[in-house]
Amino acid sequence: MAIEFEGVSKRYGRAQALKEVSLRLEKERIYGLLGENGAGKSTLLNILGGRLPQSEGRVTVDGAPAGSDEAQGKVFIVGESNYFPEDMKVKKAFRAAGAFLPGFESEKAAALAGEFGLDVKKRVKALSTGYGSIFRLILGLCSGADYVAFDEPVLGLDARHRDLFYRLLMESYAARPHTVILSTHLIAEAANLLEEAVILHRGRVVACEPTENLRGALCSVSGPARLMEEFLRDKQVLSQRAVGGLRTACIQNDGKPLPPGLERSPLDLQEYFITLMEEKDKEDVG
Repeated sequence: MAIEFEGVSKRYGRAQALKEVSLRLEKERIYGLLGENGAGKSTLLNILGGRLPQSEGRVTVDGAPAGSDEAQGKVFIVGESNYFPEDMKVKKAFRAAGAFLPGFESEKAAALAGEFGLDVKKRVKALSTGYGSIFRLILGLCSGADYVAFDEPVLGLDARHRDLFYRLLMESYAARPHTVILSTHLIAEAANLLEEAVILHRGRVVACEPTENLRGALCSVSGPARLMEEFLRDKQVLSQRAVGGLRTACIQNDGKPLPPGLERSPLDLQEYFITLMEEKDKEDVG
């Protein structure tokens, strides 16, 4: 059982946010949904949550159409929107969540509010931007849903609260394995949490792999410019830079021994993402 996107496209007038996306998200995995602004990440999640209709294609959750009652009971999307009455107090909102989320953990929500310093006696509309985000994060962490997606969850949070969220997310996952989809620009912060990465570029999926595979696919090679020029002659160079007499290039990692005088280093997930985006932009221009 899984989430499946089959040939999903989404158009807003002449603009196309998603282009024939086909994707399978398995159960009990932590996915990173990565992409630049406008890549289609939020659109993808809103279609999954039944908040937007797709223009073409099919989305199912364990075989049920996204947006159906059966699918809605299994998916919880944490985004910028608040779906509770703004004059409702946080404490009452947590109680209300249990009415439409059968697995919602009310006691855990109260405990997490204490850890974050969220005043449950405040009205939802009175919460600051940061604590409004924390309120929605707690709903996601306590939802009990089989599939939980967080859309840019830590924007507006200070470093301490971001670290607390990541820790609580991993504790929640360990206690009750489920599928987590983490859409984020802060790749370096979240990289160690992610088991798989889905990378979108201009509405298309350009990579969907375990993060270890992505990190191992490319490498950085550096050395004196003269040696590098000879070495790179028959290589596909994705990016390169020179500082003084030292030259560094990003290439496909074939694992072969390097000539004396050159050094290889792996790319982290953020470096891989940046390099891939640069390569795709060049392809689009070409």
